[in-house]
This record gives sequence, C-alpha cells and structure tokens, in this order.
Amino acid sequence: MVTTTQTTTKAAHAAHGAGEATLDTISWIKLSSVTLPLATPVSDAKVLTGRQKPMTEVAFLFVELATEAGHQGIGFSYSKRAGGPGLFAHAQEIAPNLIGEDPSDIGRLWTKLVWAGASVGRSGLATQAVAAFDIALWDLKAKRAGLPLAKLLGAHRDSVRCYNTSGGFLHTPTEEVLENATASLASGISGLKIKVGHPDGKQDLRRLTAVREHVGDDVPLMVDANQQWDRPTAQRMGRALEEFGLVWIEEPLDAYDAQGHAALAASLDTPVATGEMLASVAEHWELIRTGAADIIQPDAPRIGGITQFLKLAALADHHQLQLAPHFAMEIHLHLAAAYPSEPWVEHFDWLEPLFNERLHISDGRMHVPSRPGLGITLSDQARAWTRATYETGTRA
Repeated sequence: MVTTTQTTTKAAHAAHGAGEATLDTISWIKLSSVTLPLATPVSDAKVLTGRQKPMTEVAFLFVELATEAGHQGIGFSYSKRAGGPGLFAHAQEIAPNLIGEDPSDIGRLWTKLVWAGASVGRSGLATQAVAAFDIALWDLKAKRAGLPLAKLLGAHRDSVRCYNTSGGFLHTPTEEVLENATASLASGISGLKIKVGHPDGKQDLRRLTAVREHVGDDVPLMVDANQQWDRPTAQRMGRALEEFGLVWIEEPLDAYDAQGHAALAASLDTPVATGEMLASVAEHWELIRTGAADIIQPDAPRIGGITQFLKLAALADHHQLQLAPHFAMEIHLHLAAAYPSEPWVEHFDWLEPLFNERLHISDGRMHVPSRPGLGITLSDQARAWTRATYETGTRA
C-alpha cells in the first residue's frame, strides 16, 4: 500500500531528478561548536618535551540532521588544544551541499563533501569536519532501521574489552595513579593504560613497577609514549618494558615514522600499537603495508568518519591486525563490536557530561546499548557549553 505521504515525497524527489529508490531527503542541518572544559589540566610526554601546553579543554563539532520524513541523526568530531573554530568554519561552508540529498547514500555524500573542500586537502581538518556529517548519517540510518549502529553494521559481539587511560596521565602523582587504577578496576574496567615518556626513563620504569605491583600480574596493562621517543630510546625502553608483560607499547615513535615502527615491532616481543594521530585511510595504509603496527588505533572522527573507518577496518582485518580505536568510545564501541577479531575500546569519561546517556561497563567489558543508532542525545550541559551554532535548510 502506497500512502499519500510516500506519493508526495516521490513526486518531490522526481522533480529534483532523484530515482524511484529515493524515499527521503535531508531537509535541515544544525552545527554546534561546543567546548568541553577539563576538570584538571592534562599532561603527557608531549608536554614534558615542550611541544605542547597542558590540555585544558576539548572542542567539539556536533552535526544534527533531519529529513523530510522526520528521521534524525547526530554525529561529532573534535579537536584538542587547537583547531575547533577551523572545524566549525569548514563545516559551515560544506553543510549546504547535503540539503535535498538522500541520507542513505552515505558513501556518495562523503565523496561530495570531501570534494566540496578539496582545495584544503583530503585529510586533516577537512576530513575531520566531514566526519561529523558522516557519523550523523550513519546514526540516522541505524535509527531509521530501529537498530543499534553495531547491529546495523553486523556485530560480532555485544560487548567489547575496555581499558582506562584517563587515570594514568603524567601530571598525576604515582599514588594517585594507583588509586585511579583501583577505582577503574572496581568499576568493571579490565585494562589500564599508563602514560610514559619522562625525560628520565628510569622514572617511567619506577612508576610502572608500582602500578604492576599494585594491580598484580593478571591485569592487562598498556603504556603510551605519545610519539616522544627517538628510535634508540624506543628500542632501549622497549626492551626494558618487556618484563611487565604489556598488552602493547603505544606510539613509541613519531606517528609518521612507519619504518621506525616496523623495525621496533620486529625486534620486540611486546606488540606495538599506533595510528591515532593519522588523518586518512591512506596514511594508515602505510603503517599496514610496512608492518609498522601489531595493533592499529584509528580514530573515526580523525580519519573522516565511519565510512572511512570501515574501509580501514577491512584492510586491518585482511592483514590480521588487532584493533583498538582511539578515544570517542560513544562511537568506537559500535565499530569495535563489528570487527571480526576481539578488539579493545578506550574508556574516557571526559565526554559523559555532553550526553544524557551512559554506557554500561561490567566484567571488564563495555556493552553495546540497545538504543537505536549511536544511542546518544545532547545534554543540557552540552547546550550550555555551545559557543556558536549554524543552521541550513528547513526543519520539517
């Protein structure tokens, strides 16, 4: 049975040159620039080497979409320390290109948005702005299907191993790191990641020894050097870290030093993980091609969204790599649940004030919510932290 609404919608689509298969179009888009303040300034090895200042806030670009038929989607991208206004500005320029388009044609729309801003490149800030639209389109598609995003993609599991990072930053005194470790494990998180990269490597080893003795040998433990070692230091520290039975050593070298990572990965028993700072599938392919990572760590908002993440995940799976997406657990839980081999998801509670919902964690695992799409809605606090908005189109 064809309803009057369907007949009217099809007639409108035909007038715009759309085919019979197009049943809905995007009618309204809202962009929000939101700045999340951090309770405590955060420092990692990049701060200790003088390359960056402590992080005090995270800038978010939120995209909200609506269609003629009343379907909605939400997505986001982010930037730490700098770049937030740039993301918002680029998104404003390209957003009108989606009005009147079929929200189901996500791959085509990703390409359209990228080429709308191609003069500033197909990686970095440009694709990070596109990512927020792409994620919103996937959220909309899953909501329209009445499915959690993981189920729409084809989940391999309903929960994913998770580890905590936020309790082990370098600005945190060792005693507090131990307290944070206890709290994380008590909350149901199974793994812990500790930041390393002190100018004096012995300080890293003392700190890590204290953590390992505190939590025992059975707790999965990772370390993250945030790209601050040179090749000789990474080799020396990598060997010294072997005794701790680490799940991985993260970003021991510059993110673009594929050859250095490959040599290190080949020489150590401890797996090497990297990839979070790369901003395209092409850049990750260089890691995969050279054997530079045992564990690949893509960030969907950084590489252009879910469409690009799925391409990269297929490459990583083909090369038998483990997966541990970076940050944004609200998005990456769904993507990790759809990865064939058992992944890890990074737990950060930083983003929780932005959303009305919370992810459930128990028995060392983060559980895919039953809510359709990503399962998130913006909180009143997120609205209060909004610094700028932009709308295009007409909300039905």
